Amino acid sequence: MPVLFSALLPPDDVVEAVAEAVGEQADGLRWEPPERWHVTLAYYGHDDVETRGDWLAARLAGRAAVDVRLEKAATFPGVLWLTVAGSELTPLAHAAGADAEARPYVGHLTLARFPREEPGRAGRYTKRLAHFASRGWTATEVVLMTSEREPGGPRYRVARAFELDRA
Repeated sequence: MPVLFSALLPPDDVVEAVAEAVGEQADGLRWEPPERWHVTLAYYGHDDVETRGDWLAARLAGRAAVDVRLEKAATFPGVLWLTVAGSELTPLAHAAGADAEARPYVGHLTLARFPREEPGRAGRYTKRLAHFASRGWTATEVVLMTSEREPGGPRYRVARAFELDRA
């Protein structure tokens, strides 16, 4: 069974704006390529795509589209990320299953990883992106993603997409 998670995918122009704001990808960080950038809603681990997809479809039925925007950089231990602003993001993540996790949901887009014991390594980028804000967009779709290990890093694929109400 593949590893599954649900996510929002930023529009291409937002991805381009983030890549431009990041600039040179250096300082020994392991950068996520832009084609893997996403906002995780919930992580499911190894699961059956059809079963999880049906479960997610029921949980998301009737949910409204959400307005989101990527903002300033921050770090978790070993992770450089962008904050995701949008008041309805957390309720959407909880509907997608984030409420089952032990830690509180924090909407973010992972940019890079670094050794946990070197928290200062991402400092150049947290400063560079301290005032970053993408344009806002309305997320009208949640995707169920598969993650498969490959030599160059994980490969993400959209297994199913779920429309959110635009009204």
